[in-house]
Amino acid sequence: MFPRLPAVVLALLSLSALPALAQMPPHGPPSVGVVRAEPTEITETSQYVGRIQAQHRVALVARVTAFLEHRDFVEGSEVTRGQLLYGLERGPFEADLAAKQAAVAQAKAQLQNATLAFNRAQSLIHTPAGQQSLLDSARATMLSDIAAVQAAEAQLRSSQINLGYTEIKSPIAGKIGRSAVSVGNVVSPSSGTLATIVSQDPMDVVFPVSLTDLLALRRRYAGTGGFGSVRIRIKLPGGQIYDQTGRLDFVDNTVSTSTDTVILRGVIANPPISALKVGGATERALIDGEFVTVMVQGAQPISLLAIPRAAVMTDQQGDYVYTVDAAHKVALTRITPGQSTATLMTITSGLTKGEMVILDGLQKVRPGEVVMPGPASRPMQAPPAALAGAAGKR
Repeated sequence: MFPRLPAVVLALLSLSALPALAQMPPHGPPSVGVVRAEPTEITETSQYVGRIQAQHRVALVARVTAFLEHRDFVEGSEVTRGQLLYGLERGPFEADLAAKQAAVAQAKAQLQNATLAFNRAQSLIHTPAGQQSLLDSARATMLSDIAAVQAAEAQLRSSQINLGYTEIKSPIAGKIGRSAVSVGNVVSPSSGTLATIVSQDPMDVVFPVSLTDLLALRRRYAGTGGFGSVRIRIKLPGGQIYDQTGRLDFVDNTVSTSTDTVILRGVIANPPISALKVGGATERALIDGEFVTVMVQGAQPISLLAIPRAAVMTDQQGDYVYTVDAAHKVALTRITPGQSTATLMTITSGLTKGEMVILDGLQKVRPGEVVMPGPASRPMQAPPAALAGAAGKR
């Protein structure tokens, strides 16, 4: 129509048409993807930082002073109860034992002679040759020799004990560490720890729990047998979940005044992870002193209302979701979240079973707007899940 109009005029005409285009009605309500809030079988889990501890720990020390003649274990290997670990020089102790045995024999010979003298004096007491003073003296000599025999036998027993101390054996089964002394050195009670043995299976896991969390855990499992129904799982430092399940066996009786926490302890198996041995040591997953993440779980899953975490948004007033009613109208619904996984979040209040929650197209909707709901492209996964973190943490 305007073949000869300048380009500037055509541009002005185009700009003047923009408000009219903006006021044109959209092509129907926006489409959104929704999921329904449904009960899901959930294993509630609370996570804490804990430390692995051996149930038994023994520091080996020398009980006598002697040269170390031989070492009979491989450092870092597992030893059995009663296994010989160190051998000390036995010669001086064997000689001392022989001397004490001779002293016992001498004391017994003197006692035998004193007993004969006492019996003789006693048989003559009712005859003209008998004297009470002689009988009393013989009795005193016999009693003194009895005491001498007892003292000699005690010294003999002491020598036997000291000779036994020349063999240092393992009092428990476990893994032995590095030897602090080498063969040829003189060891004594003042030498300190020669080596340390820690038990391997089962292991303890110790972790502090705030008093608030402890009370919450107590309420949570009160109806299912209390702490006796609690299971313990462990997440290793590498992030993998340990395949053994433990149990809670101890709750401390004191609250720490500095941290307001209570110490809990669990017991968990620590079997060999393979038949291979490294340096004579059996490989096991748990190591004494290791930091781990402790997951306290209920023994049985429970049914909780859950929605995808991606549907939950947060502002200064708290957490909320967009819901769609029967008239397809959007509403902003405030919720109280519970525990969560990487994909699911439980809802303790704010939603009802079957209520539609917008998951896809959240950026396109506003409260009060009419939408066209359809199935979400990321449906909620329904199999039992383990929820991590304390209530309210995501």
